Amino acid sequence: MAKRFALLGLTLLAGVTASTVIAQTNPNGTNSTFVTTAVPFLRISPDARAGAMGDAGIAVSPDANAQYWNVAKIPFTEKTYGVSATYTPWLKDLVPDIFLAYLSGYAKFGENQDQAVSASMRYFSLGNINYTNISGASTGTGMPREYAFDLGYSRRLSEFLSAGLSMRYIHSALASGVSLTSLGSDYKPANGFSADLGMFYTKTFEKDFEHINRFNFGAVLSNVGTKITYNSRTKDFIPMNLGVGAAYTAQMDEFNSITFALDLNKLLVPRLDNGADSVSIINGIINSFKGGDQLNLITASLGAEYWYQNTFSVRAGYFYEDKTNGDRQYITCGLGVKYNVFQLNASYLVPQGSGISRNPLSNTLRFSLIFEFDKIQDKVSTKSDTSS
Repeated sequence: MAKRFALLGLTLLAGVTASTVIAQTNPNGTNSTFVTTAVPFLRISPDARAGAMGDAGIAVSPDANAQYWNVAKIPFTEKTYGVSATYTPWLKDLVPDIFLAYLSGYAKFGENQDQAVSASMRYFSLGNINYTNISGASTGTGMPREYAFDLGYSRRLSEFLSAGLSMRYIHSALASGVSLTSLGSDYKPANGFSADLGMFYTKTFEKDFEHINRFNFGAVLSNVGTKITYNSRTKDFIPMNLGVGAAYTAQMDEFNSITFALDLNKLLVPRLDNGADSVSIINGIINSFKGGDQLNLITASLGAEYWYQNTFSVRAGYFYEDKTNGDRQYITCGLGVKYNVFQLNASYLVPQGSGISRNPLSNTLRFSLIFEFDKIQDKVSTKSDTSS
């Protein structure tokens, strides 16, 4: 129970006071600055495949989860239709009933299937919590939850290039089902809107007219939108982000292929000393680049994926965040199986550290089921007349 209240407290802090910056001094004398935002669940990867590759997904080959990573990838999917469902028990080392659920789908259309529409839903639940006031008296039971609905459109601009736009509605109820009046708070559920803008480039090369290699590149502006307000006093930035990624796939022979991927991400949220609590969204993005430690604010995801006969895959990855910017560093791994139109992926975050230094994301599991298929066309068969 104590862990749950601590977790809720951190979540409320990240949401209700999201425009603040928590700074501390390291033993070596340098300052650590953590930029927090509202609705941080928007940056949790809801994809077991990329989750096994260190959360690298901006430029890897597209599937039904491209709606989250880079909506511009969808016109280059191999199939016409696709749906995906992912379930992630979150922070399972701390509490047992926090989870992220994700459902997405796409449909291509047009004469050359060069356009696509897509949609997704994310639901983040913090489980059931019994609330008490400062005196220890019960104030009710609630179920903190957040969710987001996406609608996207993308199209191919050329043989190698595509672009896409996704619009999003966000709802965040961190104290659902309970009144905080007794605690002296005018808290209310928050709502917001945001958009993603992505581009994707893919180029295929032939080697010895037999083995096919492919280079992909992607760039995404994500979660650019309105501020979130939980009370009458503050308006907080959501996790606006700039991400770029590259992936290279080598087809070694007719049975074996391997992909290497790298993503770089940076939050486009200003720090408090740059006026985070008062600036507009556009000025906030500009101010996020102020300061001499910009490289420390970039996170890196490095992943690899091996396929055998395009049926069985093994994945591994590494996620890196600078010590002055949160110090999240972890190793991931996972497996995938593809049969006909179905694909099942699983990922695992390898435990690191011990005691108070143990990574709270240790033992995180993700499971994704993907179903992709081509349009079913009715075929009219004509029987030949036989002469008597």
